Amino acid sequence: MSNILDIKEVTKTYANHTALDNVSLSIPKGAVFGLLGPNGAGKTSLIRIINQITGPDKGFILLNGEPLNPSHTQNIGYLPEERGLYKKMEVGEQAVYLAQLKGLSRVEAVKRLKYWFEKFEIKGWWRKKVEELSKGMQQKVQFIVTIIHEPSLLILDEPFSGFDPINANLIKDELLALNKTGTSIILSTHRMESVEELCTDIALINLSRKILSGPIREVRRSFSTNEFEVIHDGALNTASSLYSIKATGVYHDMTKSVINLAGNSSNEVLRSILINTTIHSFRELIPSMNDIFIQSVTNSINHE
Repeated sequence: MSNILDIKEVTKTYANHTALDNVSLSIPKGAVFGLLGPNGAGKTSLIRIINQITGPDKGFILLNGEPLNPSHTQNIGYLPEERGLYKKMEVGEQAVYLAQLKGLSRVEAVKRLKYWFEKFEIKGWWRKKVEELSKGMQQKVQFIVTIIHEPSLLILDEPFSGFDPINANLIKDELLALNKTGTSIILSTHRMESVEELCTDIALINLSRKILSGPIREVRRSFSTNEFEVIHDGALNTASSLYSIKATGVYHDMTKSVINLAGNSSNEVLRSILINTTIHSFRELIPSMNDIFIQSVTNSINHE
């Protein structure tokens, strides 16, 4: 798969602070790419460079194989964590203005905005001033103006901040729909449940450096501890050479055990267990992205 974005050995410093230290990433076309890291890791600095708000001190970025240049802003939609609507302007007037900045004619801007305002059930707010809208309503407007020019690359910094669960799901559904039609998405968030639900690939930055990256399934698999949860009737063989029992407890009227396969195949272990007991559930305990985030960040700090 070709990449929509190639970030090559990017370094960025501010006074005596290094925000990015030789960071390289490849973001596949059509990916939902999770850009992760604790506060101050360097994520926002990288996003600002991609959006050409600032430039790198070293390294370079390619968009669709071409060196990043001012014309590429028409292909990028950016929703910053700190929202930036003008409080005293009418909602519709401001939305049209921002759409025109992205290259749309006024006629086309109004046409697209009317569609999205109706879809998001905010058409009655067209002539209201931004300051009259709730935070959630303002978030909806800002999301609309971020995607109105149909960018090929969409960058979202904490897009679910301020949304109730219903509207957060609305935005998630729209992101998945956009991605399905070919939009590549960079998602920067601290919500690991959103990462697991939406992302195909991730990169984790800490202390200005990339410490982890790859397809999310491969990343999670690389942190596997070879432990499985078994829900069963009867007792497991405590003397088995194929597995060791790490924990056992009651699960409804059955038993739940955690076992370590010690490098043996799951099929071989299953056959062994089935000789003496009935299995109701057998699943690998793969660490969550939240666990991986904490473990990786902690390890990187300890190795500094």
